[in-house]
Amino acid sequence: MATKEDHIRKPDWLKIKLNTNENYTGLKKMMRENNLHTVCEEAKCPNIHECWAVRRTATFMILGAVCTRACRFCAVKTGLPTELDLQEPERVADSVQLMNLKHAVITAVARDDLKDGGAQVFAETVRAVRSKNPFTTIEVLPSDMGGVEENLKMLMDARPDILNHNIETVRNLTKRVRARATYDRSLEFLRRAKEMQPDIPTKSSLMVGLGETKEEIIETMDDLRANNVDIMTIGQYLQPSKKHLKVQKYYHPDEFEELKNIALTKGFSHVEAGPLVRSSYHADEQVNAASKARQEKA
Repeated sequence: MATKEDHIRKPDWLKIKLNTNENYTGLKKMMRENNLHTVCEEAKCPNIHECWAVRRTATFMILGAVCTRACRFCAVKTGLPTELDLQEPERVADSVQLMNLKHAVITAVARDDLKDGGAQVFAETVRAVRSKNPFTTIEVLPSDMGGVEENLKMLMDARPDILNHNIETVRNLTKRVRARATYDRSLEFLRRAKEMQPDIPTKSSLMVGLGETKEEIIETMDDLRANNVDIMTIGQYLQPSKKHLKVQKYYHPDEFEELKNIALTKGFSHVEAGPLVRSSYHADEQVNAASKARQEKA
């Protein structure tokens, strides 16, 4: 474990391959022309070149680019948002159509300034994407929306294909890592989502390298399964700037493989675990069955 004075050198397995082909530059140009934000850019995701240049996938970030929370792991700008663009759902839907995406991930900054936590715009975006892209599966990744059940219901009534809400870290580190969000509220959010729409898979992500123990990671797996979470992703925390929390440990790929196998024995239907795995990493692969089912019903 690192002390406050230590700086651990980034290991070789975290080197990122850059790829700026026409897919990458074309996607970036389209995002700017349509005044759209992506969590890929705002959160400095290490997989942006793979997803944009090779897989041609992106995670749209709606409700602006300023978050009302200041979590100590996140690179997204924080402050008091002024943006609420009611035309955004249609622009996202048009972009998904233009990109010909098989799977679209829609996330958002936390909007604690809004009574509904942004649920209405979230739901309208899901419906707009589905209307113009009937064979595209849709994953949503909201904040806890203040823990208000009506907000979650508004989103679940739009029937996304996957409801993703991140636990982020183990219980013991939650107060230090996250702002306003609580460990138990996130578990409750995931449990309620499943109760409202039992056939919609739920998903959550855990960062490691913040000082947690292996036992705490396994406890988090158990807590997620106890609340009927279907899919789990586990990735390495990377410090986005000097003002954010420092990395306490870099996990070896073999350790991620072990954690993946442990999670699978817990009953998760799908697990992604690796140094560069993020919440939306290879998300398209996790909904092949949902995509097939939708096409069969058409």
